[in-house]
Amino acid sequence: YMYPVMEDFKANIVLDSEPEEIDIPPFTLIGATTSGGSLSQPFYDRFMVKEHLTFYNVDELAKLAGSNAKSLNLNISEDSNQKDNITYLSGMYKEWFLDYASYVILERAVPALEDGLKPVQRRILHSMKELDDGRYNKVANIIGNTMKYHPHGDASIGDAMVQIGQKDLLIDCQGNWGNLLTGDGAAAPRYIEARVTKFGNHILYNNKTTKWLSSYDGRNKEPQYLPVKFPILLNHGAEGIAVGLACKILPHNFIELIDASINVLRGKKIELFPDFPNGGLADFTQYNDGIRGGKVRVRAGIKKIDNKTLVINQIPFGTTTDTLIDSIVKATEKNKIKIKKIEDNTSAVAEIIIHLPSGVSPDKMIDALFAFTNCEMSISPNSCVIEGNKPIFIGISEILKKSVDKTVEILKLDIFLLEMIKAIIIMKKGFTNSIGWILGKNIRSNHLFDPFTSTPIICLLYTSDAADD
Repeated sequence: YMYPVMEDFKANIVLDSEPEEIDIPPFTLIGATTSGGSLSQPFYDRFMVKEHLTFYNVDELAKLAGSNAKSLNLNISEDSNQKDNITYLSGMYKEWFLDYASYVILERAVPALEDGLKPVQRRILHSMKELDDGRYNKVANIIGNTMKYHPHGDASIGDAMVQIGQKDLLIDCQGNWGNLLTGDGAAAPRYIEARVTKFGNHILYNNKTTKWLSSYDGRNKEPQYLPVKFPILLNHGAEGIAVGLACKILPHNFIELIDASINVLRGKKIELFPDFPNGGLADFTQYNDGIRGGKVRVRAGIKKIDNKTLVINQIPFGTTTDTLIDSIVKATEKNKIKIKKIEDNTSAVAEIIIHLPSGVSPDKMIDALFAFTNCEMSISPNSCVIEGNKPIFIGISEILKKSVDKTVEILKLDIFLLEMIKAIIIMKKGFTNSIGWILGKNIRSNHLFDPFTSTPIICLLYTSDAADD
C-alpha cells in the first residue's frame, strides 16, 4: 500500500500496550506490503521525485514512536485535499505504456511509407553517404558514426546494416557478410567493409530536396525521410514486431516492380506477387494483396536423383538449411518419415541430399517431407506502414501506387531545381550590370515554371560591378 503525504496529519501506531500518536511531516511517503515489509526501492524511486520526500515503512514509524509496531492506521481529516493529490498507478501505467508503445511503433519496428525505411535503416544510409569518399569503409566505423543519430546501441545498427547488405542492392559489401541459405552470421564489424552502390547513390540522396531534423541529442542533423526514387520497401520486404502491432511485407522481384511501376504510370491495373531470394515454390491464391488475413504457402524445391536419393536445391522463404535439416531429423525421430542419411553440401546454392533406405518410395517420401517437415510452410503477410505518424494497413498495390506518385513528385522537384540552376548560370553570363525580372520568359530554351502548378516563377537577379560576381 502507498500513502503519499502532502500535508500534516496524524498517524496512529498500535503498540504492544496502547496506541500512540506521532506527527508525520509533509512530503513523506509511507509504504508497506501486505506481508508487512517495505516497498521495493525501484518502485519507490519511480513513484515521485525522491529528493523532495522522506520514505518510512512500518518498522521505521514504530521506531519513531519508541516501540515495535503491530499495525499502522493513517488518520486523514475529511476536509483534507489528500485524495486530489494522489496519482494512481493505473494512470501512470496508461500514460507511460502508451508513450512506449507509440515510440516502438513509430521509431523502431514499422517502416515509413514515404521512403520505405525504418529509422535505423535511414540513419545507416545517411551515415554511409556522410562518410562516402568512393572507397570502402569499415562497418565498425559506419556503426560508430550512425550512433550519432541512432540512440539504441551498436548491435541493432550492425544487425540492420547486415540485413540491408545481404539484399545486394544498396550496399556494396566486402568480406564475409553471412549466408542467407545457411543462416550463418556476418563476420565482426571490424573485419567487413561497405560503401553505397552506384544505384543507391542515384536513388537515395539529394540534399536540396531533403527535409532535415535535429538528431536525438540536438548536435547533428538527420533526414526526416530520404528522397527515394524506387520502391525499396517492396523490393526488400520488411518485418517487425511492435507493441500490439506487427508488420510483415514480403520481398518482390526488382524487374517486376519496375514493370508494375510503368503500368501504374500508364493507368493500367497491376497485380503483384512476392518473389523469394532462396527460390522454391509458392501458392498465392490467398495472398489478398499482402493485407493481414491473407496467407502464402511456400515449398522447397525437391528433385529425385534416383530411387534412393533426393536433393533439396531450393528452400522455403523464412528457413535456412540448418532449420530445414533439423525439422527432417525431428520428423525421423517421431517415425513420421524414414531416411537413411542426410548430407548438407550447401555453398553458393542450396544442396541437401537425402538418402533413402531400401523399400521406401521416393515419390511418397517427397509428399511426406511436405507434410511433416519445414519443406512446406505457411506465411501470414501483414502489410503495415507508417503514414503521417500513424500506422495504416494498406495493400501492396496501394503501396506501389503511392511510391510511384512520390517518385514523380521528387523527379519534378529535381528537374525544377536543375532548371533553376541552369537559368541562373545563363542569366549571370548574359547580364553583368543589371537587375532583371524574368516572368516565365524563354531564356535560351530554359523555361522557369513551377512543376506542380505550371505557373511562371518570378526570379530576381542581382549582379555587382565585378563580372566575376
